[in-house]
Order: sequence, then structure tokens, then C-alpha cells
Amino acid sequence: MSTSNPLQARKAGGGTVEMSDWYLKSETGPLQDVLLGPSETFNWLGAENAEFSSLVRESLRKGRKFDKALAMQQHAEMVQAYQEAGTTCHFLPPDESTQYQVYARDSSFMTPYGAVICQMASPRRRGEYAPALRFYLENNIPIYDMVSNGSFEGGDFNIIKPGVALVGYTDQRSEKRAAEQVANWFIDEGWEIKYAPIDPFYVHIDLMVCMLTKDVAAVCLETTEDDVVDWLRSQQIEIIPATFEETLALGCNVVALGNEKVLSTLGATDLNAKMRAIGLTVYDPDMTMFTWAGGGVHCMCQPLRRDAD
Repeated sequence: MSTSNPLQARKAGGGTVEMSDWYLKSETGPLQDVLLGPSETFNWLGAENAEFSSLVRESLRKGRKFDKALAMQQHAEMVQAYQEAGTTCHFLPPDESTQYQVYARDSSFMTPYGAVICQMASPRRRGEYAPALRFYLENNIPIYDMVSNGSFEGGDFNIIKPGVALVGYTDQRSEKRAAEQVANWFIDEGWEIKYAPIDPFYVHIDLMVCMLTKDVAAVCLETTEDDVVDWLRSQQIEIIPATFEETLALGCNVVALGNEKVLSTLGATDLNAKMRAIGLTVYDPDMTMFTWAGGGVHCMCQPLRRDAD
């Protein structure tokens, strides 16, 4: 795609040309390329990040400890799962000052028109925009636009099907005003948008709603508002319930790999059993060094290219 402004491919008022070299219209098509964060710079922020994550607060209360070697091992097992599923893994350039950039979905999200660069809420994480921006520019991926009207993080932009998205906000990690800025860009492009305001305790909407296939989603019914559940069903989406307990441990935060495959985690035993019962192949590495720090496998990835469903 050619554009006179490399930092804003978005056409005001809609009508932005879709990417040709890269393709991403859904969260469920076969995943060809994924963007991951670097494990070598990952470390727990602990109390510095407690304000922004209920999971971090729980880990502090329970006295959990960070094990760097275990984190590196778990990250490598996740990468191996992607590779076994036929996905090419790309990595954000490491930056020693951004220890949480391993959660690659927070700092940006992909669209059919290019990447959106997000605005992080935590002061300790705001610098994550820079490695994300460098990656996209160096790989000739258009920048659709950059969030400017407050904080908005990629886990709150949840594509349900082509041209249909769920946009969450807590007014902490993602603010309503920024969610509306983002949503209005896509409304101008002709998308259907459903807003999902949630309590800050639940961080992002992808903690409780994640697509598994083009017709099936994992949803925590105890935490997801009834109007959102009804809307999903109106989209002809079958719901596989995730338990409250597993959801709070990021067990519902899974990645559709396409071809009836899903990346989950070892701790999500109930949801993993349900997914296998409907015929899905489930990869379930132990990811506790990352889930205890506040992010699951969906938080840790940014799909770059998917084939059509």
C-alpha cells in the first residue's frame, strides 16, 4: 500500500485501502505470521504495575517469585507450539527499559489496513510504542493510525469476524474516550462495533472473550455483560463457557491458530477439555511466569497475517 504519510495510512472518513502484502481480517483464519515480544528482557514489574493489574496484586499477596530461567523455558515452549502449528514467529526488537513488551498485544494491534499503535496506560510501559513502531516500519507494514485521545491497549480491540469488532474499555487501561476514537475509525470504514465497558479488575475484554474458530468463542459468562453475550449470539457465535476461576487466571485468554487448532495454557484444564471435546487440537504449555505477571498467551501475541477462514 502506498501512502504519503508512513505514520497514518488511514483515510479520514473511511475508504482506506486494505493491505496487499499482509492479510488480516479475522482472529480465526490460519495464522501464518505472529509478532511476539522478546523474552530476554522480560522481568516482573511487581508493585510498580500493581495499580494496573489485578493479577499482579494477587501474585504480590501470594508471595510468588519470578524465575528468569523458567520464564525463558516457558516462552520457548510457546514459540515451539506456534512453529508446530505452522506459524512463523517474528519478534519485537528488545529494549532493556521496556520489561513488559513481551505482552505484544498491548502496544499495538493489526487490522486489514495496517497496524494501530496504542497508547499505554502505565508510565513504565509507554515506551513500548517505539519497538512496535520500528518493527512495522522495518517490515513494510502500514501504520493505520496512532491512538492519541487517551490510553487504549490492543487487548481491547477484539475482531469477532471480518468487519465486526468488540471494543472494550475500563477507563483505566483503556479509556472510553480513546476507545471511541478507535471505534469511530472503523465505523467510518463500515465496520459494526459493539462497545464492552468492563470493570478495571478484568483489565481487557480479551481476558473474558476470545474467538476459537470463526463460529465459536470462549466466553466467561460470569464476567461478561449480558448484552455482550446476546450480541455475540446474534452474530451466530456459539459460546463455550470458561469458568470464573480459570478466567481470573487468564485461562480464557487463548489464541485461535486456525485449522481447528488453539493455543491455550496448562492451567486451563476445564476449558482445554471443552475445546478438545468439540474436536480442536489444543497446545497447552505452562505459562505461569507470564500469567502471574498479568498477561496470557493472547496478550503475548499480535497476529500479523492470517489466511481467510
